[in-house]
Amino acid sequence: MPERQKVAVLISGSGTNMAALLYASRAEDCPYEIVLVASNKPEAGGLRLAEAEGVATFALSHKGMERAAHDIAMDAAIRRSGARWVALAGYMRILTDEFVARWEGRMVNIHPSLLPKYTGLHTHQRAIEAGDSHGGVTVHLVTAELDCGPVLGQTPVAILPDDTPDSLAARVLIAEHQLYSRCLESLVTRETSPEYLAQMVRERAMAMPEADEIMSHGMPCFGIVKGKKFAYFTADHHGDGRIALLVKISGPDEQAMLIEQDEARYFRPAYFGDGWIGIRLDLGDTDWDAIADWLRRSWRAVAPKKLTKLLDAADDF
Repeated sequence: MPERQKVAVLISGSGTNMAALLYASRAEDCPYEIVLVASNKPEAGGLRLAEAEGVATFALSHKGMERAAHDIAMDAAIRRSGARWVALAGYMRILTDEFVARWEGRMVNIHPSLLPKYTGLHTHQRAIEAGDSHGGVTVHLVTAELDCGPVLGQTPVAILPDDTPDSLAARVLIAEHQLYSRCLESLVTRETSPEYLAQMVRERAMAMPEADEIMSHGMPCFGIVKGKKFAYFTADHHGDGRIALLVKISGPDEQAMLIEQDEARYFRPAYFGDGWIGIRLDLGDTDWDAIADWLRRSWRAVAPKKLTKLLDAADDF
Protein backbone atom coordinates (compact mmCIF):
# COMPACT_ATOMS: atom_id res chain seq x y z
CA MET A 1 0.00 0.00 0.00
CA PRO A 2 1.35 3.50 -0.85
CA GLU A 3 2.39 5.78 2.00
CA ARG A 4 -0.62 7.33 3.66
CA GLN A 5 -1.32 11.00 3.05
CA LYS A 6 -0.91 13.17 6.14
CA VAL A 7 -3.94 15.26 7.14
CA ALA A 8 -4.39 17.99 9.76
CA VAL A 9 -7.90 18.61 11.10
CA LEU A 10 -9.00 21.98 12.45
CA ILE A 11 -11.84 22.07 15.00
CA SER A 12 -13.50 24.50 17.39
CA GLY A 13 -15.74 22.20 19.42
CA SER A 14 -16.54 18.58 20.17
CA GLY A 15 -15.00 17.37 16.94
CA THR A 16 -17.52 14.72 15.89
CA ASN A 17 -16.55 15.01 12.22
CA MET A 18 -12.89 14.91 13.24
CA ALA A 19 -13.66 11.69 15.12
CA ALA A 20 -15.39 10.24 12.05
CA LEU A 21 -12.33 11.03 9.92
CA LEU A 22 -10.01 9.61 12.57
CA TYR A 23 -11.85 6.33 12.99
CA ALA A 24 -12.21 5.90 9.24
CA SER A 25 -8.43 6.32 8.99
CA ARG A 26 -7.93 3.26 11.20
CA ALA A 27 -9.08 0.96 8.39
CA GLU A 28 -6.12 -0.84 6.84
CA ASP A 29 -6.91 0.36 3.34
CA CYS A 30 -7.53 4.03 4.23
CA PRO A 31 -5.19 6.25 2.18
CA TYR A 32 -4.83 8.99 4.81
CA GLU A 33 -3.83 9.40 8.44
CA ILE A 34 -4.61 12.20 10.89
CA VAL A 35 -1.31 13.65 12.12
CA LEU A 36 -2.64 16.74 13.91
CA VAL A 37 -5.83 18.06 15.44
CA ALA A 38 -5.62 21.82 15.98
CA SER A 39 -8.07 24.30 17.47
CA ASN A 40 -8.60 27.98 18.13
CA LYS A 41 -10.23 26.97 21.43
CA PRO A 42 -7.94 25.26 23.96
CA GLU A 43 -11.01 23.95 25.80
CA ALA A 44 -12.45 22.20 22.69
CA GLY A 45 -13.63 18.72 23.58
CA GLY A 46 -12.27 17.28 20.35
CA LEU A 47 -8.72 17.96 21.53
CA ARG A 48 -9.19 15.65 24.50
CA LEU A 49 -10.48 12.90 22.24
CA ALA A 50 -7.56 13.29 19.84
CA GLU A 51 -5.08 13.12 22.72
CA ALA A 52 -6.75 9.96 24.03
CA GLU A 53 -6.44 8.42 20.58
CA GLY A 54 -2.73 9.24 20.38
CA VAL A 55 -3.01 12.06 17.84
CA ALA A 56 -0.85 15.19 18.23
CA THR A 57 -2.77 18.35 19.12
CA PHE A 58 -2.20 22.09 18.96
CA ALA A 59 -4.33 24.82 20.52
CA LEU A 60 -4.05 28.58 20.30
CA SER A 61 -6.85 30.90 21.36
CA HIS A 62 -7.69 33.55 18.82
CA LYS A 63 -8.75 35.99 21.52
CA GLY A 64 -6.62 39.12 21.52
CA MET A 65 -4.84 38.13 18.28
CA GLU A 66 -5.03 39.65 14.84
CA ARG A 67 -6.71 37.24 12.45
CA ALA A 68 -3.67 37.12 10.15
CA ALA A 69 -1.29 36.42 13.04
CA HIS A 70 -3.49 33.60 14.30
CA ASP A 71 -3.68 32.07 10.83
CA ILE A 72 0.11 32.25 10.49
CA ALA A 73 0.52 30.38 13.78
CA MET A 74 -2.00 27.72 12.77
CA ASP A 75 -0.32 27.32 9.39
CA ALA A 76 3.08 26.88 11.06
CA ALA A 77 1.70 24.17 13.35
CA ILE A 78 0.17 22.33 10.39
CA ARG A 79 3.42 22.43 8.47
CA ARG A 80 5.45 21.22 11.46
CA SER A 81 3.17 18.19 11.62
CA GLY A 82 4.09 17.22 8.06
CA ALA A 83 0.48 17.43 6.87
CA ARG A 84 -0.09 17.95 3.15
CA TRP A 85 -3.86 18.29 3.49
CA VAL A 86 -6.17 20.24 5.80
CA ALA A 87 -9.70 19.23 6.77
CA LEU A 88 -11.94 21.78 8.47
CA ALA A 89 -14.34 20.05 10.85
CA GLY A 90 -16.42 22.63 12.67
CA TYR A 91 -13.62 25.19 12.65
CA MET A 92 -15.59 28.35 13.40
CA ARG A 93 -13.16 30.87 11.98
CA ILE A 94 -13.24 32.75 8.71
CA LEU A 95 -9.79 32.17 7.26
CA THR A 96 -7.70 34.91 5.67
CA ASP A 97 -7.22 34.85 1.91
CA GLU A 98 -3.50 34.29 2.52
CA PHE A 99 -4.11 31.14 4.55
CA VAL A 100 -6.55 29.81 1.96
CA ALA A 101 -4.08 30.51 -0.84
CA ARG A 102 -1.33 28.55 0.93
CA TRP A 103 -3.54 25.45 0.94
CA GLU A 104 -5.31 25.94 -2.38
CA GLY A 105 -6.63 22.63 -3.65
CA ARG A 106 -5.53 20.90 -0.43
CA MET A 107 -8.03 22.18 2.11
CA VAL A 108 -11.52 20.75 2.43
CA ASN A 109 -14.60 21.71 4.43
CA ILE A 110 -17.95 20.15 5.31
CA HIS A 111 -21.11 22.26 5.31
CA PRO A 112 -24.59 21.23 6.52
CA SER A 113 -26.62 22.12 3.44
CA LEU A 114 -26.87 21.21 -0.21
CA LEU A 115 -24.68 23.99 -1.54
CA PRO A 116 -25.09 26.40 -3.23
CA LYS A 117 -28.19 26.62 -1.02
CA TYR A 118 -27.81 28.15 2.42
CA THR A 119 -24.23 29.21 2.82
CA GLY A 120 -23.32 30.44 6.28
CA LEU A 121 -25.27 29.65 9.47
CA HIS A 122 -28.74 28.33 10.47
CA THR A 123 -28.90 26.06 7.44
CA HIS A 124 -31.46 23.58 8.81
CA GLN A 125 -33.89 26.25 9.92
CA ARG A 126 -33.62 27.98 6.56
CA ALA A 127 -34.27 24.74 4.66
CA ILE A 128 -37.34 23.96 6.76
CA GLU A 129 -38.74 27.49 6.46
CA ALA A 130 -38.26 27.39 2.70
CA GLY A 131 -40.39 24.24 2.48
CA ASP A 132 -37.56 22.18 0.97
CA SER A 133 -38.08 18.43 0.65
CA HIS A 134 -34.47 17.77 1.62
CA GLY A 135 -31.67 19.27 3.61
CA GLY A 136 -28.27 17.68 3.45
CA VAL A 137 -24.53 18.01 3.55
CA THR A 138 -21.79 19.11 1.16
CA VAL A 139 -18.06 18.49 1.18
CA HIS A 140 -16.14 21.07 -0.83
CA LEU A 141 -12.72 22.50 -1.44
CA VAL A 142 -12.07 25.73 0.44
CA THR A 143 -11.75 28.96 -1.52
CA ALA A 144 -11.58 32.57 -0.45
CA GLU A 145 -15.33 32.95 -0.98
CA LEU A 146 -17.18 31.39 1.95
CA ASP A 147 -18.81 28.00 1.22
CA CYS A 148 -18.34 28.43 -2.52
CA GLY A 149 -15.46 26.08 -3.40
CA PRO A 150 -15.76 23.17 -5.87
CA VAL A 151 -18.09 20.47 -4.57
CA LEU A 152 -16.52 17.06 -3.89
CA GLY A 153 -19.66 15.29 -2.70
CA GLN A 154 -23.19 15.75 -1.38
CA THR A 155 -25.77 13.66 0.51
CA PRO A 156 -29.43 14.74 0.58
CA VAL A 157 -31.37 14.13 3.82
CA ALA A 158 -35.18 14.10 3.74
CA ILE A 159 -37.01 16.71 5.80
CA LEU A 160 -39.87 15.13 7.74
CA PRO A 161 -43.19 16.96 8.33
CA ASP A 162 -42.52 17.41 12.06
CA ASP A 163 -38.81 18.22 11.78
CA THR A 164 -37.23 20.93 13.86
CA PRO A 165 -33.79 22.35 13.11
CA ASP A 166 -32.38 20.12 15.87
CA SER A 167 -34.01 16.90 14.68
CA LEU A 168 -32.94 17.55 11.10
CA ALA A 169 -29.43 18.44 12.25
CA ALA A 170 -29.14 15.10 14.07
CA ARG A 171 -29.83 13.12 10.87
CA VAL A 172 -27.66 15.37 8.74
CA LEU A 173 -24.81 14.74 11.19
CA ILE A 174 -25.05 11.00 10.45
CA ALA A 175 -24.74 11.79 6.75
CA GLU A 176 -21.79 14.09 7.46
CA HIS A 177 -19.90 11.31 9.22
CA GLN A 178 -20.47 8.97 6.27
CA LEU A 179 -19.64 11.44 3.51
CA TYR A 180 -16.60 13.29 4.83
CA SER A 181 -14.20 10.38 5.02
CA ARG A 182 -15.17 9.11 1.55
CA CYS A 183 -14.60 12.53 0.00
CA LEU A 184 -11.30 12.96 1.81
CA GLU A 185 -10.12 9.55 0.63
CA SER A 186 -10.96 10.47 -2.97
CA LEU A 187 -9.27 13.85 -2.66
CA VAL A 188 -5.95 12.60 -1.29
CA THR A 189 -5.68 9.81 -3.87
CA ARG A 190 -6.77 11.68 -6.97
CA GLU A 191 -3.25 12.91 -7.72
CA THR A 192 -2.37 9.32 -8.62
CA SER A 193 -5.76 8.38 -10.09
CA PRO A 194 -5.56 7.71 -13.85
CA GLU A 195 -9.18 8.80 -14.31
CA TYR A 196 -8.69 12.12 -12.54
CA LEU A 197 -5.37 12.86 -14.24
CA ALA A 198 -6.77 11.98 -17.66
CA GLN A 199 -9.69 14.34 -17.09
CA MET A 200 -7.36 17.15 -16.03
CA VAL A 201 -5.34 16.68 -19.23
CA ARG A 202 -8.51 16.38 -21.33
CA GLU A 203 -9.95 19.67 -20.07
CA ARG A 204 -6.79 21.51 -21.00
CA ALA A 205 -6.15 19.78 -24.32
CA MET A 206 -9.72 20.17 -25.54
CA ALA A 207 -9.61 23.89 -24.74
CA MET A 208 -7.32 24.34 -27.73
CA PRO A 209 -8.96 25.43 -31.03
CA GLU A 210 -10.35 22.57 -33.15
CA ALA A 211 -8.95 19.93 -30.80
CA ASP A 212 -10.36 16.43 -30.79
CA GLU A 213 -9.72 13.22 -28.88
CA ILE A 214 -9.38 9.67 -30.18
CA MET A 215 -7.84 6.45 -28.94
CA SER A 216 -4.48 5.78 -30.60
CA HIS A 217 -2.23 2.84 -29.76
CA GLY A 218 -4.50 2.19 -26.80
CA MET A 219 -3.99 5.70 -25.36
CA PRO A 220 -6.16 8.83 -25.28
CA CYS A 221 -4.72 11.02 -28.01
CA PHE A 222 -5.36 14.69 -28.69
CA GLY A 223 -5.00 16.27 -32.08
CA ILE A 224 -6.37 18.89 -34.41
CA VAL A 225 -9.49 17.84 -36.31
CA LYS A 226 -8.31 16.12 -39.51
CA GLY A 227 -4.78 17.15 -38.56
CA LYS A 228 -1.74 16.11 -36.57
CA LYS A 229 -1.57 14.89 -32.99
CA PHE A 230 -0.12 17.05 -30.24
CA ALA A 231 -0.52 15.04 -27.01
CA TYR A 232 -0.99 11.55 -25.61
CA PHE A 233 -2.02 10.41 -22.14
CA THR A 234 -0.42 7.20 -20.90
CA ALA A 235 -1.28 5.22 -17.77
CA ASP A 236 1.23 2.37 -17.40
CA HIS A 237 0.79 1.79 -21.13
CA HIS A 238 4.12 0.03 -21.58
CA GLY A 239 4.18 -1.51 -18.11
CA ASP A 240 6.52 1.21 -16.83
CA GLY A 241 4.29 2.22 -13.90
CA ARG A 242 4.07 5.82 -15.10
CA ILE A 243 1.06 8.06 -15.58
CA ALA A 244 2.24 10.75 -17.94
CA LEU A 245 1.55 13.30 -20.63
CA LEU A 246 3.48 13.07 -23.89
CA VAL A 247 3.93 16.33 -25.82
CA LYS A 248 6.00 17.58 -28.73
CA ILE A 249 9.30 19.43 -28.21
CA SER A 250 11.96 20.92 -30.45
CA GLY A 251 14.24 17.91 -30.61
CA PRO A 252 16.93 15.78 -28.90
CA ASP A 253 18.79 18.69 -27.30
CA GLU A 254 15.73 19.93 -25.45
CA GLN A 255 14.77 16.38 -24.55
CA ALA A 256 18.18 15.73 -23.02
CA MET A 257 18.18 19.05 -21.18
CA LEU A 258 14.77 18.41 -19.61
CA ILE A 259 15.68 14.90 -18.49
CA GLU A 260 18.96 16.11 -17.00
CA GLN A 261 17.12 18.93 -15.25
CA ASP A 262 14.55 16.62 -13.59
CA GLU A 263 14.95 12.95 -14.41
CA ALA A 264 12.18 11.95 -11.99
CA ARG A 265 9.62 14.00 -13.96
CA TYR A 266 10.79 13.94 -17.57
CA PHE A 267 11.60 10.89 -19.70
CA ARG A 268 12.10 9.82 -23.29
CA PRO A 269 8.87 8.08 -24.32
CA ALA A 270 9.36 4.70 -25.93
CA TYR A 271 8.58 4.52 -29.66
CA PHE A 272 8.03 8.29 -29.98
CA GLY A 273 11.53 9.48 -30.86
CA ASP A 274 13.43 12.65 -30.03
CA GLY A 275 10.63 15.07 -30.89
CA TRP A 276 8.56 14.15 -27.84
CA ILE A 277 8.94 14.34 -24.07
CA GLY A 278 7.14 12.41 -21.36
CA ILE A 279 6.03 14.41 -18.30
CA ARG A 280 5.01 12.39 -15.25
CA LEU A 281 1.69 13.40 -13.70
CA ASP A 282 1.67 10.95 -10.78
CA LEU A 283 4.33 12.52 -8.54
CA GLY A 284 1.78 14.34 -6.40
CA ASP A 285 2.93 17.87 -7.22
CA THR A 286 1.76 18.50 -10.79
CA ASP A 287 1.67 22.17 -11.79
CA TRP A 288 -1.44 22.22 -13.97
CA ASP A 289 -0.73 25.71 -15.28
CA ALA A 290 2.59 24.39 -16.56
CA ILE A 291 0.83 21.39 -18.12
CA ALA A 292 -1.57 23.77 -19.88
CA ASP A 293 1.46 25.67 -21.22
CA TRP A 294 3.04 22.43 -22.48
CA LEU A 295 -0.18 21.48 -24.26
CA ARG A 296 -0.48 24.93 -25.77
CA ARG A 297 3.09 24.83 -27.05
CA SER A 298 2.67 21.31 -28.43
CA TRP A 299 -0.57 22.31 -30.17
CA ARG A 300 1.22 25.27 -31.77
CA ALA A 301 3.89 22.93 -33.10
CA VAL A 302 1.36 21.11 -35.30
CA ALA A 303 -1.42 23.68 -35.86
CA PRO A 304 -1.86 25.35 -39.25
CA LYS A 305 -1.11 29.07 -39.34
CA LYS A 306 -4.78 30.02 -39.73
CA LEU A 307 -5.44 28.51 -36.28
CA THR A 308 -2.39 29.97 -34.56
CA LYS A 309 -3.33 33.40 -35.92
CA LEU A 310 -6.79 33.02 -34.41
CA LEU A 311 -5.28 32.07 -31.08
CA ASP A 312 -2.82 34.97 -31.20
CA ALA A 313 -5.69 37.35 -31.92
CA ALA A 314 -7.65 35.96 -28.98
CA ASP A 315 -4.62 36.35 -26.73
CA ASP A 316 -4.10 39.94 -27.82
CA PHE A 317 -7.76 40.69 -27.14
